Formats: sequence, C-alpha cells, structure tokens
Amino acid sequence: MVALTGVLGEAEIGPESTPRPGIRARRRPRVWRGIVLGIAALFFGLPLYAALRFALETTTGNGWTLTWVRSLPSQPGFSAAFELSVRLAVVTTVITLVLMIPTAVYVHLRFPGLRRLFDGITILPIVIPPVVLIVGVLQVAPATLKGTPYLLALEYAVLAMPFAYRALDAGLRAMDLKTLVEASRSLGGRWFGSLMRVVVPNLRTAILSATVLTVALVLGEFTMASLDQYETFPAWIVLFDANNAHVSTAASFLALFVTWVLLIAISTLGGRRLRSSAPKEAK
Repeated sequence: MVALTGVLGEAEIGPESTPRPGIRARRRPRVWRGIVLGIAALFFGLPLYAALRFALETTTGNGWTLTWVRSLPSQPGFSAAFELSVRLAVVTTVITLVLMIPTAVYVHLRFPGLRRLFDGITILPIVIPPVVLIVGVLQVAPATLKGTPYLLALEYAVLAMPFAYRALDAGLRAMDLKTLVEASRSLGGRWFGSLMRVVVPNLRTAILSATVLTVALVLGEFTMASLDQYETFPAWIVLFDANNAHVSTAASFLALFVTWVLLIAISTLGGRRLRSSAPKEAK
C-alpha cells in the first residue's frame, strides 16, 4: 500500500514539477523576437525623434513651436515644388500600372517559366546607379521631351519597376489566375474585358501597394531631379536646407507623413476587402 501511494504521488507531482521542453522552446523565440523588435524600434525611432524635435524646437532651443510647420506654405518655391512632385507622382503611377499590370498578368498566364528571368530583369534599376540611368536617358531622349518635367515621370517609372512588379507578382501568386481568366473567356469575355473586370478587382490590394511604393519613391527621389535640373519637392528640401534647416526638416516630415497616410489607407482598404470577401458563417 505504501509503495502504491508513493507511485501515485510521483505520478501527480511529476508533470507539475518538471517543465515541458516545448514551453522553453516557445519562450525563446518570443524573447528574441522582442529583442530584435526593440533594436529595430531604436534604430528607426531615435533618428525620427531627433529630427522631429529639431523641427519643432525654437531657434534658442529652450522650447517648442509650430512656427516652422505653419510657415511651410509661405516659403518661396514650396508650392511649386510640391505641386510638381504630386503631378509627377500621379503620372508615374499611371505609367507604371499601365505597363506593369498587363505584363505581370501575361507572364503568369503565358510564360510562367520565365518569371525568374523577369525577376532578374526588373531588379536591374536597383543594381544600376541612378546617375548612369539619367545620363543614358538624356542621351537618347528627344529634345521635345527633355524640355518638359515629364521626362522625370518616365525615369521614375523605371525606378519604380522593381517595387511595383513584385507587389503585383505577390498578388497574382495569391490567386488562381488561370482559372479566373479561363472562366471569363468561356463566358464570352475578351482579353481586355477579362483583365479589367476579373483580374484587376482581385488585385486591388496589390495595386494599392504598388501605388504607394511608387508615390513614396517619387516624393523621396533627389538624384535624377537634380541632374535634370528640376526643383521637385526633395530637391527643394535640400536646396532650402542651407537657408533654414528647421523648415527643411519640417518639410521632410511632411513627405514622411503623406507616405504614412497612404500606407494606412492601403491597410484599411485591404482589410475591408478581405472582410467583405470572406464567406459568412452559417448561423
């Protein structure tokens, strides 16, 4: 009886006193994940905090003020530079989507074995320096196009190609593209109608992602605009920094704020799309 009681006691105490190995294995990734996220937050957060503090402090450094932010619209050249960047962002986005959406869809449908080749081709604008690209474009561009700022839109479309193509490629991989297109064609739809009515609505989140990446690139690109001698918003920030660094830093935060708003809008629209397309549970 004593031996039986001892065995039962060990059976009750054993599982509680010895921790399971799976619990430690789960705790370690969580700890490392928190450490990595904390380091990343410090790496990105400290420069942003320092810049924001500099943009909002007074000239004496003894207090805070919104004078530099309020004075942005009245600064010389600000309105023209910001308007030019917005127009270039719209034109660049239209060019990029018109070229990339049919290309990505056609590659996925007709030449799925060439997707790796297209991945390598679309990555070239990141590998080739922008200085080399702008010098080559200026050599071959017609004179009528050189005299307009919309030459920058074509150059920005080349720079945005790696980001836009990968956003669209991820959206196409997540859907059964071949089945959708074949179903549309079997119902009498043509290629353009199938693209606009079937494929594009299912790529809305990917298109929004490509759009915000393109807009963020246009609002932050400086090299090509300066070599083309056009005063876009980033070029204005750099040139105005010599006169008033507080205003220049506040303008940089304005561009960053616009990008954040676009990202939040994409997340909101994408979440609504997923919730609306999810099947309702039967009661």
